[in-house]
Amino acid sequence: MNRHPGQTIFPRRRAACRLAPWLAAAALLAGHASATEGAMGRSITGMQITSYAGIVPPEPGFQWTLGYVSYDGRLGASREAPIAGQVALGLEADVDLFSATGVYVWPTGEGRWNYASMLTVPYIMPDVTATLAVGDIRRQVQDSASGLFDLYFAPVIASYHVSQVEHWSFGLYVYAPTADYDPNRLANPGLNVWTVSPGVGYTHLFQNGTLEFSALGAVDWYSKNDDTDYKNGLVWRLDALLVKRTASGWGFGGVGGWIQQLQDDSGPTADRLDGFRGRSFGLGPVLTYGKKWQDGAHLDLSLRYVKEFGVERRFEGEPLLVSASFGF
Repeated sequence: MNRHPGQTIFPRRRAACRLAPWLAAAALLAGHASATEGAMGRSITGMQITSYAGIVPPEPGFQWTLGYVSYDGRLGASREAPIAGQVALGLEADVDLFSATGVYVWPTGEGRWNYASMLTVPYIMPDVTATLAVGDIRRQVQDSASGLFDLYFAPVIASYHVSQVEHWSFGLYVYAPTADYDPNRLANPGLNVWTVSPGVGYTHLFQNGTLEFSALGAVDWYSKNDDTDYKNGLVWRLDALLVKRTASGWGFGGVGGWIQQLQDDSGPTADRLDGFRGRSFGLGPVLTYGKKWQDGAHLDLSLRYVKEFGVERRFEGEPLLVSASFGF
């Protein structure tokens, strides 16, 4: 029997369990506040990519991931930002996001193509502070919330295996406005918009598979928030990951991210802010550990820290990601 082109290098524990993007947090943190409404959007710099982003393995079945993202971001007090249908002078957001992700690899067998589907159920706890101005009067307001965040899923993730060391993935990622939203509040569990993100992943292995380079590019398309008459512009993003793994199970490396808004936001509030188009860059270290048992069970841990810089019209902060992936 011919072997799958990536099977000898990518055992199931090293590929399928990492197909669920975290951001989201993937990317998932955008509860409130790219220069989009609330000054964040769906994606956070350097947080969307996962290890082996280009690979869906041939072995069918479920893989699971639990994740936690902490983000403390600020927009300077001299900078205006749209939130809750208003214009704030300065924003601060302290967000904790917990998420559970399931990935199902379809039973398509060995070959050039393999497929998977993914669903993430997130729980978010945002704490937002803003300075609002009415004429010459300014007042600082604070709001907190907690609850299920918008569901995040990928109906299809397709992976093409060029060779044992080179792989591409193609996915359609969707955020559904399933969480609570109140246009009169600063902090909300949900965004009240659909977001569709077609993405392309790439993975190349070096040094007999112990050195991984992966990249993930995507475009975030937002529907209109009818409650605030605000529509976010198209946002392009690119993340890259480089990790060296050792025989002991430990891995170390770095991650980088670039978010660039391609279109102005639209609506009365966005027009007042000249389209509120933004960007950000980020770099940081990555630490991983993987363990596999004889019965096939596995556990993979990952820690990631990113420092944002070169930020315009977005929150600027230092996101931290902790995740645990496992299968039986």
